[in-house]
Amino acid sequence: MNGSSPPTDHLRATADAYDGLADRYAEFARGSLASLHLDRALIGAFADLVRGAGPVLELGSGSGEITGHLRGLGLDVSGVDLSPALVAIARKDLPDVEFRVGSMGDLDTPDGALAGALSWYSLIHLPPEEVPAYLAEFRRVLAPGGHLLLAFFEAEGGPVAPFDHAVATAYRWPVDAMAAAAAGAGFTEVGRMLREPVTDERFQERFRRGHLLMRADGEAGSDRSS
Repeated sequence: MNGSSPPTDHLRATADAYDGLADRYAEFARGSLASLHLDRALIGAFADLVRGAGPVLELGSGSGEITGHLRGLGLDVSGVDLSPALVAIARKDLPDVEFRVGSMGDLDTPDGALAGALSWYSLIHLPPEEVPAYLAEFRRVLAPGGHLLLAFFEAEGGPVAPFDHAVATAYRWPVDAMAAAAAGAGFTEVGRMLREPVTDERFQERFRRGHLLMRADGEAGSDRSS
């Protein structure tokens, strides 16, 4: 671990909020990728880049929907999440996949151990000033040349800004600002995708979605936040 755990008050509050909605959240998440065609394509590209190169970790794995999809794409994948209730659901639904309770800001993972990491809307509840430290932790656990895929709510030209997420306060990020934060943590951008909100019988999305595919540079275990 990096030895410098982020503040825990808001982490506990976020975990408690998701625990309280765990069954409802898991039910919504099941099959949610079916109509998100661009999202699936990007996750597939990420899988192609890391398949066979080593283990992959989903950071903020929730009830395991994306982790299970990655397993189906042939990855050696596990998940970590703050919410014990969501981890319990993931373990029940995917008994052959390892899920553990923990903070993605202080991972019990050796330096450079991973070929890939995916953070699918898991940075959104962090106060913006804490995001660089989390990205540095993601870089620490990735081998040089490993890949990170980020998904987040995009600010559509505005500054980083909070909004009333259904579970807990979340933040929208300009894609350039998130890319710059990742670059500061030791990543090079491979590609990005912006998509407009989906509105159909299942989804009534309010905001544009940002996605960044990044490659880890430098030496494994480097922490540029120190």
